[in-house]
Amino acid sequence: MIQTSGAAINTLRGGNGPPLLLIHGYPQTHVEWHRIAPELAKRYTVVLVDLRGYGDSSKPAEGENHANYSKRAMALDQVEVMHALGYDRFAVAGHDRGARVAWRLAVEHPDRVTRAAVLDIVPLPYSMVTREFATQYFHWFFLIQPAPFPETLIGNNAEFYLRSRFLRPTSGTGVFTPEAIAEYLRCFKDPATIHATCEDYRAGATIDIEHSNEDGKKRVVCPLLVLWGERGTVGRLYDVMKIWREHAVNVTGKGLPAGHFLPEEIPNETLSALLSFLEE
Repeated sequence: MIQTSGAAINTLRGGNGPPLLLIHGYPQTHVEWHRIAPELAKRYTVVLVDLRGYGDSSKPAEGENHANYSKRAMALDQVEVMHALGYDRFAVAGHDRGARVAWRLAVEHPDRVTRAAVLDIVPLPYSMVTREFATQYFHWFFLIQPAPFPETLIGNNAEFYLRSRFLRPTSGTGVFTPEAIAEYLRCFKDPATIHATCEDYRAGATIDIEHSNEDGKKRVVCPLLVLWGERGTVGRLYDVMKIWREHAVNVTGKGLPAGHFLPEEIPNETLSALLSFLEE
Protein backbone atom coordinates (compact mmCIF):
# COMPACT_ATOMS: atom_id res chain seq x y z
CA MET A 1 0.00 0.00 0.00
CA ILE A 2 1.64 3.24 -1.16
CA GLN A 3 0.49 6.56 0.26
CA THR A 4 0.22 9.33 -2.33
CA SER A 5 -0.70 12.95 -1.70
CA GLY A 6 -4.36 12.08 -2.18
CA ALA A 7 -4.92 8.37 -1.58
CA ALA A 8 -3.48 5.04 -0.49
CA ILE A 9 -2.89 2.92 -3.58
CA ASN A 10 -2.87 -0.87 -3.47
CA THR A 11 0.19 -1.83 -5.50
CA LEU A 12 1.83 -5.05 -6.67
CA ARG A 13 5.23 -5.34 -8.32
CA GLY A 14 6.96 -8.26 -9.97
CA GLY A 15 9.37 -9.23 -12.70
CA ASN A 16 12.60 -7.79 -14.03
CA GLY A 17 13.45 -5.20 -16.63
CA PRO A 18 12.23 -1.71 -17.54
CA PRO A 19 9.21 -0.50 -15.51
CA LEU A 20 5.74 -1.01 -16.95
CA LEU A 21 2.62 0.30 -15.20
CA LEU A 22 -0.70 -1.48 -15.87
CA ILE A 23 -3.99 0.29 -15.01
CA HIS A 24 -7.35 -1.49 -14.94
CA GLY A 25 -10.86 -0.40 -15.93
CA TYR A 26 -14.40 -0.43 -14.51
CA PRO A 27 -15.70 -2.29 -12.55
CA GLN A 28 -12.49 -4.26 -12.12
CA THR A 29 -9.22 -4.16 -10.21
CA HIS A 30 -5.59 -4.94 -10.98
CA VAL A 31 -6.73 -8.57 -11.32
CA GLU A 32 -7.90 -7.87 -14.88
CA TRP A 33 -4.29 -8.28 -16.03
CA HIS A 34 -3.88 -11.74 -14.49
CA ARG A 35 -3.70 -13.52 -17.85
CA ILE A 36 -0.89 -11.41 -19.30
CA ALA A 37 1.02 -9.88 -16.38
CA PRO A 38 3.10 -13.04 -15.71
CA GLU A 39 4.36 -13.06 -19.30
CA LEU A 40 5.07 -9.33 -19.27
CA ALA A 41 6.98 -9.80 -16.01
CA LYS A 42 9.51 -12.00 -17.83
CA ARG A 43 10.76 -8.90 -19.65
CA TYR A 44 9.56 -5.95 -17.56
CA THR A 45 9.20 -4.90 -13.97
CA VAL A 46 5.40 -4.89 -13.91
CA VAL A 47 3.56 -2.58 -11.52
CA LEU A 48 -0.13 -3.28 -10.97
CA VAL A 49 -2.34 -0.79 -9.15
CA ASP A 50 -5.92 -0.45 -8.01
CA LEU A 51 -7.13 3.01 -8.96
CA ARG A 52 -8.24 5.20 -6.07
CA GLY A 53 -11.81 4.23 -5.26
CA TYR A 54 -11.35 0.71 -6.65
CA GLY A 55 -10.16 -2.59 -5.24
CA ASP A 56 -8.25 -2.28 -2.00
CA SER A 57 -7.10 1.30 -2.60
CA SER A 58 -8.57 4.03 -0.41
CA LYS A 59 -11.79 5.85 -1.22
CA PRO A 60 -11.25 9.57 -0.56
CA ALA A 61 -14.13 12.02 -0.39
CA GLU A 62 -15.14 13.30 -3.80
CA GLY A 63 -14.15 16.93 -3.27
CA GLU A 64 -15.51 19.97 -5.05
CA ASN A 65 -16.82 19.21 -8.53
CA HIS A 66 -15.71 15.57 -8.09
CA ALA A 67 -12.08 16.71 -8.33
CA ASN A 68 -10.70 13.87 -6.20
CA TYR A 69 -11.86 11.38 -8.84
CA SER A 70 -10.64 13.37 -11.81
CA LYS A 71 -8.25 11.59 -14.14
CA ARG A 72 -5.77 14.33 -13.24
CA ALA A 73 -5.86 13.22 -9.59
CA MET A 74 -5.69 9.55 -10.56
CA ALA A 75 -2.75 10.21 -12.89
CA LEU A 76 -0.88 12.01 -10.12
CA ASP A 77 -1.38 8.92 -7.92
CA GLN A 78 0.44 6.87 -10.54
CA VAL A 79 3.34 9.32 -10.81
CA GLU A 80 3.75 9.24 -7.04
CA VAL A 81 3.44 5.44 -6.81
CA MET A 82 6.09 4.95 -9.46
CA HIS A 83 8.37 7.52 -7.85
CA ALA A 84 8.00 5.75 -4.49
CA LEU A 85 9.15 2.55 -6.21
CA GLY A 86 12.14 4.32 -7.73
CA TYR A 87 10.82 4.84 -11.26
CA ASP A 88 10.66 8.38 -12.61
CA ARG A 89 10.28 7.25 -16.23
CA PHE A 90 8.14 4.30 -17.24
CA ALA A 91 5.82 2.81 -19.84
CA VAL A 92 2.10 2.56 -19.13
CA ALA A 93 -0.82 0.56 -20.48
CA GLY A 94 -4.41 1.17 -19.44
CA HIS A 95 -7.78 -0.33 -20.26
CA ASP A 96 -11.14 1.44 -20.09
CA ARG A 97 -11.04 3.92 -17.15
CA GLY A 98 -7.38 3.06 -16.72
CA ALA A 99 -6.79 4.09 -20.33
CA ARG A 100 -8.28 7.49 -19.55
CA VAL A 101 -5.85 7.80 -16.65
CA ALA A 102 -2.99 6.74 -18.92
CA TRP A 103 -4.01 9.39 -21.47
CA ARG A 104 -4.07 12.13 -18.81
CA LEU A 105 -0.77 10.85 -17.46
CA ALA A 106 0.87 11.10 -20.88
CA VAL A 107 -0.53 14.58 -21.52
CA GLU A 108 0.21 16.13 -18.11
CA HIS A 109 3.44 14.28 -17.25
CA PRO A 110 5.22 13.83 -20.60
CA ASP A 111 8.59 13.71 -18.87
CA ARG A 112 7.52 10.58 -16.99
CA VAL A 113 6.01 8.41 -19.72
CA THR A 114 8.24 6.67 -22.25
CA ARG A 115 5.44 4.84 -24.07
CA ALA A 116 1.69 4.57 -23.56
CA ALA A 117 -0.95 2.09 -24.67
CA VAL A 118 -4.70 2.70 -24.40
CA LEU A 119 -7.20 -0.14 -24.75
CA ASP A 120 -10.73 0.28 -26.11
CA ILE A 121 -11.42 3.96 -25.60
CA VAL A 122 -11.67 7.13 -27.64
CA PRO A 123 -11.21 10.61 -26.17
CA LEU A 124 -14.24 12.64 -25.11
CA PRO A 125 -17.05 10.32 -26.27
CA TYR A 126 -19.65 12.55 -24.58
CA SER A 127 -19.20 14.86 -27.56
CA MET A 128 -20.04 12.05 -30.00
CA VAL A 129 -23.08 10.39 -28.45
CA THR A 130 -25.34 8.35 -30.70
CA ARG A 131 -28.37 6.24 -29.88
CA GLU A 132 -26.31 3.05 -30.12
CA PHE A 133 -23.58 4.47 -27.89
CA ALA A 134 -26.14 5.55 -25.29
CA THR A 135 -27.74 2.10 -25.41
CA GLN A 136 -24.50 0.17 -25.00
CA TYR A 137 -23.00 2.64 -22.51
CA PHE A 138 -26.17 3.43 -20.57
CA HIS A 139 -24.21 3.08 -17.34
CA TRP A 140 -22.29 6.26 -18.19
CA PHE A 141 -25.51 8.23 -17.88
CA PHE A 142 -26.83 6.22 -14.93
CA LEU A 143 -23.71 6.47 -12.76
CA ILE A 144 -23.43 10.25 -13.12
CA GLN A 145 -26.83 10.84 -11.55
CA PRO A 146 -26.65 12.59 -8.15
CA ALA A 147 -25.90 10.44 -5.12
CA PRO A 148 -27.37 8.36 -3.65
CA PHE A 149 -29.59 7.33 -6.57
CA PRO A 150 -27.27 4.97 -8.51
CA GLU A 151 -25.49 3.89 -5.32
CA THR A 152 -28.79 2.78 -3.79
CA LEU A 153 -29.97 0.83 -6.82
CA ILE A 154 -26.61 -0.88 -7.37
CA GLY A 155 -26.21 -1.62 -3.67
CA ASN A 156 -29.51 -3.46 -3.52
CA ASN A 157 -27.93 -6.24 -5.60
CA ALA A 158 -24.28 -5.48 -6.24
CA GLU A 159 -23.54 -8.97 -7.56
CA PHE A 160 -26.32 -8.86 -10.15
CA TYR A 161 -25.16 -5.43 -11.31
CA LEU A 162 -21.49 -6.43 -11.44
CA ARG A 163 -22.19 -9.56 -13.44
CA SER A 164 -24.35 -7.57 -15.86
CA ARG A 165 -21.34 -5.47 -16.81
CA PHE A 166 -19.52 -8.63 -17.93
CA LEU A 167 -22.39 -10.13 -19.92
CA ARG A 168 -22.03 -7.99 -23.04
CA PRO A 169 -22.97 -10.13 -26.06
CA THR A 170 -19.81 -9.05 -27.90
CA SER A 171 -17.57 -10.49 -25.20
CA GLY A 172 -18.61 -14.11 -25.52
CA THR A 173 -18.91 -16.67 -22.73
CA GLY A 174 -16.25 -18.03 -20.44
CA VAL A 175 -14.17 -14.87 -20.66
CA PHE A 176 -13.86 -14.28 -16.93
CA THR A 177 -12.51 -16.87 -14.54
CA PRO A 178 -14.58 -17.63 -11.43
CA GLU A 179 -11.61 -16.51 -9.33
CA ALA A 180 -11.48 -13.12 -11.07
CA ILE A 181 -15.23 -12.61 -10.73
CA ALA A 182 -15.04 -13.49 -7.03
CA GLU A 183 -12.26 -10.94 -6.50
CA TYR A 184 -14.10 -8.22 -8.42
CA LEU A 185 -17.21 -8.91 -6.35
CA ARG A 186 -15.31 -8.90 -3.05
CA CYS A 187 -14.16 -5.38 -3.76
CA PHE A 188 -17.20 -4.03 -5.56
CA LYS A 189 -19.85 -4.97 -3.00
CA ASP A 190 -18.35 -2.48 -0.54
CA PRO A 191 -20.71 0.56 -0.50
CA ALA A 192 -17.67 2.84 -0.42
CA THR A 193 -16.44 1.31 -3.69
CA ILE A 194 -19.84 1.69 -5.32
CA HIS A 195 -19.92 5.37 -4.38
CA ALA A 196 -16.30 6.00 -5.40
CA THR A 197 -16.73 4.38 -8.78
CA CYS A 198 -19.83 6.49 -9.41
CA GLU A 199 -17.67 9.50 -8.57
CA ASP A 200 -15.18 8.37 -11.21
CA TYR A 201 -17.93 8.68 -13.82
CA ARG A 202 -19.30 11.92 -12.38
CA ALA A 203 -15.82 13.36 -12.74
CA GLY A 204 -15.71 12.06 -16.30
CA ALA A 205 -18.80 14.09 -17.19
CA THR A 206 -17.66 17.29 -15.47
CA ILE A 207 -14.15 18.18 -14.36
CA ASP A 208 -12.40 15.76 -16.71
CA ILE A 209 -13.98 17.56 -19.66
CA GLU A 210 -12.80 20.88 -18.22
CA HIS A 211 -9.26 19.54 -17.92
CA SER A 212 -9.34 18.24 -21.50
CA ASN A 213 -10.59 21.60 -22.73
CA GLU A 214 -7.63 23.23 -20.99
CA ASP A 215 -5.21 21.14 -23.06
CA GLY A 216 -5.45 23.42 -26.06
CA LYS A 217 -2.90 22.12 -28.55
CA LYS A 218 -1.31 19.69 -26.08
CA ARG A 219 -1.08 16.19 -27.46
CA VAL A 220 0.49 12.94 -26.37
CA VAL A 221 4.10 13.20 -27.51
CA CYS A 222 5.44 9.76 -26.55
CA PRO A 223 4.73 6.78 -28.83
CA LEU A 224 1.08 5.80 -28.34
CA LEU A 225 -0.47 2.40 -29.09
CA VAL A 226 -4.24 2.22 -29.51
CA LEU A 227 -5.99 -1.16 -29.36
CA TRP A 228 -9.70 -1.82 -29.54
CA GLY A 229 -12.15 -4.68 -29.86
CA GLU A 230 -13.51 -5.07 -33.39
CA ARG A 231 -16.81 -6.38 -32.01
CA GLY A 232 -17.03 -3.76 -29.28
CA THR A 233 -18.96 -0.50 -29.32
CA VAL A 234 -15.85 1.66 -29.75
CA GLY A 235 -14.63 -0.33 -32.73
CA ARG A 236 -18.02 -0.43 -34.44
CA LEU A 237 -19.02 3.19 -33.94
CA TYR A 238 -15.86 5.21 -34.41
CA ASP A 239 -12.92 5.70 -36.71
CA VAL A 240 -10.66 5.07 -33.75
CA MET A 241 -7.34 5.96 -35.36
CA LYS A 242 -8.68 9.16 -36.91
CA ILE A 243 -9.84 10.38 -33.51
CA TRP A 244 -6.61 9.48 -31.74
CA ARG A 245 -4.47 11.15 -34.40
CA GLU A 246 -6.06 14.41 -33.30
CA HIS A 247 -4.77 13.83 -29.77
CA ALA A 248 -1.33 12.26 -30.28
CA VAL A 249 1.79 13.00 -32.30
CA ASN A 250 3.00 9.45 -32.87
CA VAL A 251 0.15 6.94 -32.80
CA THR A 252 -0.21 3.40 -34.11
CA GLY A 253 -2.94 0.88 -33.47
CA LYS A 254 -5.33 -1.79 -34.65
CA GLY A 255 -8.54 -3.59 -33.86
CA LEU A 256 -8.42 -7.02 -32.27
CA PRO A 257 -10.99 -9.86 -32.59
CA ALA A 258 -12.83 -9.19 -29.33
CA GLY A 259 -15.40 -7.12 -27.52
CA HIS A 260 -14.43 -4.70 -24.76
CA PHE A 261 -12.40 -6.69 -22.21
CA LEU A 262 -9.26 -7.30 -24.26
CA PRO A 263 -6.84 -8.49 -21.52
CA GLU A 264 -9.25 -11.23 -20.45
CA GLU A 265 -11.01 -12.04 -23.73
CA ILE A 266 -7.94 -12.40 -25.93
CA PRO A 267 -4.89 -12.35 -23.67
CA ASN A 268 -2.51 -13.82 -26.26
CA GLU A 269 -3.35 -11.26 -28.94
CA THR A 270 -3.29 -8.41 -26.42
CA LEU A 271 0.06 -9.56 -25.04
CA SER A 272 1.55 -9.88 -28.52
CA ALA A 273 0.45 -6.38 -29.51
CA LEU A 274 1.79 -4.86 -26.29
CA LEU A 275 5.14 -6.65 -26.57
CA SER A 276 5.60 -5.62 -30.19
CA PHE A 277 4.94 -2.00 -29.25
CA LEU A 278 7.05 -1.95 -26.10
CA GLU A 279 10.02 -3.55 -27.83
CA GLU A 280 10.11 -1.28 -30.88
